Amino acid sequence: MDTSPDQNQAALVKSKLHEAFDQQIPNFASYNLVAAIGIAGSGGLKVVGYRRQPAELVLAPVKTTDLSASEAAITINNTNVNQLAIVNDGAYEIATSTGRTFRFSIPRSPSVDLHLDDAVVVAVEIEQADDAADFADFMDHFMNTVEGTENFI
Repeated sequence: MDTSPDQNQAALVKSKLHEAFDQQIPNFASYNLVAAIGIAGSGGLKVVGYRRQPAELVLAPVKTTDLSASEAAITINNTNVNQLAIVNDGAYEIATSTGRTFRFSIPRSPSVDLHLDDAVVVAVEIEQADDAADFADFMDHFMNTVEGTENFI
């Protein structure tokens, strides 16, 4: 058993993020998960769930104070996607048919604040390099799978 505090905190953060996603998505086991940093739409921390069959992703915004769900998760698939793009800075931009636009990045090692109590907050770096690479492959697949991809930028 690894008792190093850094490893335990990273595992705790991952567990809390997974729980925030699981509470909102009834078939959560069929999704791969990554931590995302939101830039537009609903900025801040998100858990992004994605799967190839059927091709879709779910954006689950998370409260930074306790790493719980902050609003209802948004499912994006070929029924409601309006635009998909990889932005020059490596971020992703997704617009839905309802007019919402989300821009987010999937860092290889995001830093997430863990509130240990009311006075102690530590920045915990979680490792997701392999997951970030898999998500990039998924986005290529998603862009090629969604109907009318030739209309996307």
